[in-house]
This record gives sequence, C-alpha cells and structure tokens, in this order.
Amino acid sequence: QVRAVESGGGLVEEGGSLRLSCTIPGLSYDTHAMGWFRLSPGKKREDVACISVSSTVTEYADSVKGRFTVSRDNTNRILYLQMDRLKPDDSARYHCAYDPRRSWCLPGNLDSARGQGAQVTVRS
Repeated sequence: QVRAVESGGGLVEEGGSLRLSCTIPGLSYDTHAMGWFRLSPGKKREDVACISVSSTVTEYADSVKGRFTVSRDNTNRILYLQMDRLKPDDSARYHCAYDPRRSWCLPGNLDSARGQGAQVTVRS
C-alpha cells in the first residue's frame, strides 16, 4: 500500500500564499491521476484539485478555482498545490490523493494516499 509524504503547510495571513508538495513512494506516476483533498473539523471532505497523468487536464473545486493551481512532476515524482490569495476558510489539513483506476480525473474517485497531511492555517 502507498503512503504519501506531504509538506509545505504552515500559518499564513489572509491573502498570502503557500505551496504544498507530495511524494508517494511506490506509486506509478505514469498511471494515476492525482490530486488533493482537505479535511477540517465539522466539515465534509472536500476534493480541491485533480490533475491527469499528462497534466493536460486539471479540475478544481469551485471554492478554490482561480486561486489554487495543481501541478505534477512525474520525472521527480512530486505533486504540488500552489495556493494563492488564501482565505481563513481554506484552513484545513491537506492530503494528497490518487485515482487507483484512472489516468484522468473523474470527480469523486480520488483515494487518500494515507499520508499525515499538511496543516494549513490562514489567519484573518
């Protein structure tokens, strides 16, 4: 089973930026769509971004569209999430994920890569 390693979280002022990184040892980066979801107390899991294997397709939750950018480096096996114009509502633990069955993004099909996640806290 895979287990992701996420990094890049932190405390930031509203309007600031952070970039999250994720690597998933043992995962074939040439086969799986990847993405990010976030968890915060009292809220449902929210899938925030997905990127296809070839990076030709990206999809975002409406809540982050225009502010977040997902990207991937298959050669170096890293998934990124660039987060700009952060808001307090973006505060959550962010986890990287992958689609175990597809190389493209199909909503609702990202599985957790079982990492610890990266905590993001946005202060107003």
